[in-house]
Amino acid sequence: MNISVKSEYALKAVFDLASQYLAATRGSVITPVKIADIAKRQKIPQKFLELILSGLKQNGFVDSRRGAEGGYLLARTPDSITVGEVLRAVENLKSSSRPTTDDPFADIWERVDSAVSDVLDRTSFAELAREWQQKHTAYVPNWEI
Repeated sequence: MNISVKSEYALKAVFDLASQYLAATRGSVITPVKIADIAKRQKIPQKFLELILSGLKQNGFVDSRRGAEGGYLLARTPDSITVGEVLRAVENLKSSSRPTTDDPFADIWERVDSAVSDVLDRTSFAELAREWQQKHTAYVPNWEI
């Protein structure tokens, strides 16, 4: 499956905000995240990220706060935002773009598209952030003797 760089960066930005959200809910207040911080952590050009976050805001995935303590926050909880809905919003996808011609592979491609969409629509950003954190904290070597 090929997705645009814009979609990849949008997914990384929402993932970053979801990770910050989950970390903050473990004991501290959820504060806005600065664009520069997201750009640095996710290796996204800051100017491009500004455009992407603006689009994500228009689609209701993020909110912004102005001022010295400003930045971006998720507009909804990470459990309620799926990878599929962000991809569809960024790519402006309405439905399958495959032609419905007399093609011997049409049915299989439709099933493949459906299976991929199902996985993306069942995967929340909270789930991704938790799995990523577990993966990166599970194997911490202990060099004490």
